[in-house]
Amino acid sequence: MPADFLVEIGTEELPPKALKKLSESFDRSIRDGLSTIGLNYSATKAYATPRRLAVLVSSLDEKQQDQHIEKLGPAVQAAFDKEGKPTKAAEGFARSNNTSVDQLEQLETDKGLRLAFRTVQPGKTAREELPAIIETALNSLPIPKRMRWGNKKVAFVRPIHWIVMLFGNTVVKGSIYGIASSNNTYGHRFHHPEAISLNSPDDYEQALKQAYVIADFKQRSDLIQQKVTEEGLTLGGKAEITNELLEEVCALVEWPVALAGRFEESFLQVPAEALISSMKEHQKYFHVIDANGQLLPNFITVANIESKDPAQVINGNERVIRPRLSDAAFFFETDKKSTLEEKCSKLENVVFQKELGSVYDKTLRVAKLATNIAQQIGGNEKYTRRAALLCKADLVTEMVYEFADLQGIMASHYARFDGETEEVALALNEQYLP
Repeated sequence: MPADFLVEIGTEELPPKALKKLSESFDRSIRDGLSTIGLNYSATKAYATPRRLAVLVSSLDEKQQDQHIEKLGPAVQAAFDKEGKPTKAAEGFARSNNTSVDQLEQLETDKGLRLAFRTVQPGKTAREELPAIIETALNSLPIPKRMRWGNKKVAFVRPIHWIVMLFGNTVVKGSIYGIASSNNTYGHRFHHPEAISLNSPDDYEQALKQAYVIADFKQRSDLIQQKVTEEGLTLGGKAEITNELLEEVCALVEWPVALAGRFEESFLQVPAEALISSMKEHQKYFHVIDANGQLLPNFITVANIESKDPAQVINGNERVIRPRLSDAAFFFETDKKSTLEEKCSKLENVVFQKELGSVYDKTLRVAKLATNIAQQIGGNEKYTRRAALLCKADLVTEMVYEFADLQGIMASHYARFDGETEEVALALNEQYLP
């Protein structure tokens, strides 16, 4: 009888940027393994949280189909001598199939009458095959650097603490990476650290939800998006949610709780892109904008715990973000002490390519080429040359050194501060556009 099968690998916190890819690969490898050995199933569903990778296989066959094996041997004429005794060819064929010559059949083929060996190989049970399939799937995960833990010789992306393998209501006995399988999973690290005994794979999702874990990645992601959006509206603005940040935050929490915090309005004098980059990259915060698209002095963080005193959590996050934004403000003020043109001289010390000189040399070549193109298309040669000469100046600024994704963006801000024309400022930013 087909039954559902659940496998869960419980680990230390998995790398957030890789979690979704690891989950998809684990699911795909299990499907490939089942198909390879002929175990049929109706569907699979992958689960992923910071502390677990799991796959639910629906209606999995209890055993493989029996295999009808047929092997052709030597021609009958060559298998027996004139007296009808088996030749070495016949005996060797029988021996290779662990049988005797008198147990072989004679089969008419397009190449004449030949000896044949026929048998039925009983299919193996799913319980026999599953541990090897799971271990193979884990070994094939896209992990650039594996780690060891304790005194174990095995290596994985993070230390493994428990393994669930449940076929119907029966535990699939096996040991993977030296850890014995069971039907015990674990809930949220703080809200429900106790073991949870699963009676069947169908219990999995609901049992974890009662233990403060939303195992379904998509469901958890949708919930985060909903909660962050609601917090943004409560603040009188709109929370900006990018897929990249949403996916990373989803990979950091098992029980998401959205909380809104605030920072000093004085920081808004710093270019919004720098503040947003600091909030996103360092703290994984969502920023909030008003109806005009202007940044508000607020942020939304997603906690992995339902605190009895949320105000303390918010206060802690506000204390953490303040020095980050202070750094951005300091970098901005420091960079403004010299113009982009003055910064260009520092590019002479930045090697572009050994045979091609410095980055400054490169800007001179770009300026010459760009001016020539401007002549041919009727563009403004003066603005074109000016933008080309300044195009890499922000690479030596404090801000871009700290936030590499702001190159070009900060150049345009500094150009406006220096009194460059708007056309030049725009060109500095647009050089990085597709």
